[in-house]
Amino acid sequence: MRKAVYTFLKPKSLLETALLIRKLSGIPAFFLFALGVWGGLFFAPSDYLQGEYARILYVHVPASWGALAIYSCMAIFSATGLITRIPQFFLVSKAIAPIGLAYCIISLITGSLWGKPTWGAFWVWDARLTSMFILLLLYIGYIHLSRPHTLRQLVPASFLSVLGFINIPIIKGSVEWWYTLHQPATIRIFEKTSALHPSMAWPLWVMATAFALYAIYLGTYRMERLLAETARKPSCM
Repeated sequence: MRKAVYTFLKPKSLLETALLIRKLSGIPAFFLFALGVWGGLFFAPSDYLQGEYARILYVHVPASWGALAIYSCMAIFSATGLITRIPQFFLVSKAIAPIGLAYCIISLITGSLWGKPTWGAFWVWDARLTSMFILLLLYIGYIHLSRPHTLRQLVPASFLSVLGFINIPIIKGSVEWWYTLHQPATIRIFEKTSALHPSMAWPLWVMATAFALYAIYLGTYRMERLLAETARKPSCM
């Protein structure tokens, strides 16, 4: 079993796997984006309180989920790399970090656009927004530290991603633990409950799946480039 794992982690095997995953995820992501945009803009009804402004949720919520999920994956792969000292785990974290940063920026921008008509301000320093802003800084810090990708250089960046993981449950629980202008979670995945009507819920799930597949597509593409660069410069590892 251990030998099979090490064989899979060889750059050639990882490159072949990344290429296969990229081919399988790209086209479905495109079609799901198209379906989700149609469902969110034209099929789903407007919210009875927020009107048409609530349609921002079809981008804001999937981007927020994506930013949290990608950082969680970064922390897991970084921790595994620190324990095993297998550089390929560090490369996975490095490959997906810019995607998570982009999703985090989308979340903050769309949240601000949503907040202006809802709260009367583009930004307030409440618990949820502040913790998401900290996540943005963690992404930026990790990307800055991991720019050179020798094993020695990636270790500090990996420590940052692991330590920064404490912010993820804070983001998740901020609307429950403290007073905040941000509304409580509409969808509770682990409790399998949702305050959204099915006509509004299915476009959200379609968009969330599209965001996930697109992250996989971009992540595998970046992984291919990093592995190719490593093959050209073996001393990088």
